Amino acid sequence: MNFCYMLRCGDGTLYTGWTKDLEQRLQTHNAGRGGKYTRSRLPVELVYREKFETKEEAMSREWHLKRLTRQEKLRLIAGAGRNEE
Repeated sequence: MNFCYMLRCGDGTLYTGWTKDLEQRLQTHNAGRGGKYTRSRLPVELVYREKFETKEEAMSREWHLKRLTRQEKLRLIAGAGRNEE
């Protein structure tokens, strides 16, 4: 499986990425070895995720999510609880 995800950083900002192993990636971010952006904004919290069959689908979704405004991302996160597996 491949995932597109959003994190809420310690400073309240949002970070979007993709990974094959969501749990490991979250641990890597919180250990300060994740994305350059998150290293100085710890701790991070997983607030949104989507699952995809292929890497390309996850990367495409990441690209689209990164183009949303902060308000659009917050609405997406708020609605995510209704769509959890």
